[in-house]
Amino acid sequence: MSATSEPLPHALPADGAETAPTWPGRCDVLVIGAGPAGSACAQRLAAAGIDVVLVDQHTFPRDKICGDGLIPDAHAAFRALGVYDELSALWQPAPHVRCVGPRGKHCDVPGAVAVLPRKVLDEVLVRAAQRAGARLLTPLRFEAPLEDAQGRAAGARLRAGDHTHEIQARWVVLATGAVPQALTAAGMCERHTPSGVALRTYIRHPGLASTIRQLQFVWHPRMRGGYGWIFPCPGGVFNIGAGHPGSHRTLKSGKGQMQDLNLRRFFETFAEVYEPARRLVAEGERLSELKGAPLRCSLLGARWTRRGLLVTGEAAGSTYAFSGEGIGKAMETGLLAADALLASPQVQGQVAGDDADIRQRYETGLLGLKPKFDLYERAARVNDHPWLADLVIWRANKSARIMARMSAVIEERQNPGWLLSFRGMRKLLTE
Repeated sequence: MSATSEPLPHALPADGAETAPTWPGRCDVLVIGAGPAGSACAQRLAAAGIDVVLVDQHTFPRDKICGDGLIPDAHAAFRALGVYDELSALWQPAPHVRCVGPRGKHCDVPGAVAVLPRKVLDEVLVRAAQRAGARLLTPLRFEAPLEDAQGRAAGARLRAGDHTHEIQARWVVLATGAVPQALTAAGMCERHTPSGVALRTYIRHPGLASTIRQLQFVWHPRMRGGYGWIFPCPGGVFNIGAGHPGSHRTLKSGKGQMQDLNLRRFFETFAEVYEPARRLVAEGERLSELKGAPLRCSLLGARWTRRGLLVTGEAAGSTYAFSGEGIGKAMETGLLAADALLASPQVQGQVAGDDADIRQRYETGLLGLKPKFDLYERAARVNDHPWLADLVIWRANKSARIMARMSAVIEERQNPGWLLSFRGMRKLLTE
């Protein structure tokens, strides 16, 4: 531990009251990043009696650039963590997802969906981890892993202001999101560029609250490669944004390169081609700046494990390429990391299992998810061919079976790749 006598990072107990923090020199599992993946992992471990320290570079509550949409996989994770009732009392439920094509036609796809700003969601999740017994320390920025004489990760060096501190740990879980710096410092980054980019703002427009009640996705030829969205939040506020999940292409060399894309102009185009977006931007009260963020998709771009360290959440690429949704899958990967550690022998609140067994168990869990991510990667081609959205919308409005299949895609009971397969196209035209 650093010998500095400077004040320790801010620590809040689960009830939110301030307390004098105690700097831990050691823990069994150090989870770096207290977003959905890190908090889910920390909660499950702490609830099982494991000594967990959870750190984040920001003090909660804090904002996070995101679409804020919660689809059924997120709801399932909330139930697994025991926070569903708490969150459902806070979020804005939506009756369906509206898909809008280039010609302005739309279809409303049923699904259990909701919207809750990440500033609220993430604080609920991190407090649940604290209630389970995890110790939260903020603000702390991850600088590098500590390593033992054999090169195994054995904790982390963390920075608070101008001072560094060290925490030794049996295991480190890296849940630091899409930015590459932490992955690079840990020797886990395989691609420094993201898969895609997105940006959003919050706008209050009470007059549209009774009209825009669903999650809206919009495709248009002038936004080729991506889409726009409008999601209704509580209180007459809307999360409006635009995303380009394939903004960065991987070259033969393995390096990523951004396409010729001005994302701010991309957003402005959305407001030009879609009337509800135009009204929000022109008439509404802007509550936040238009901010962008990178996306890591399809479980690509990073190594998943090394000795003593697991990578989870969007750091591991837990966002879907087709829709940009990542909250539910981030939590799912965080729970897989926790379960891999918990499946090993426990000795007085510590994980005592073999590195190779834990790594294999976690990687096997992620490999089990990979085919689904690949299918969503395939379905993302709709973003490059917006006319397909018109075709699907037209058929969905004429066929209850097609509509049911689209609803099943939202609920992850249906392969989204059928949209672009020969067989799927044939069914679109004949069912």
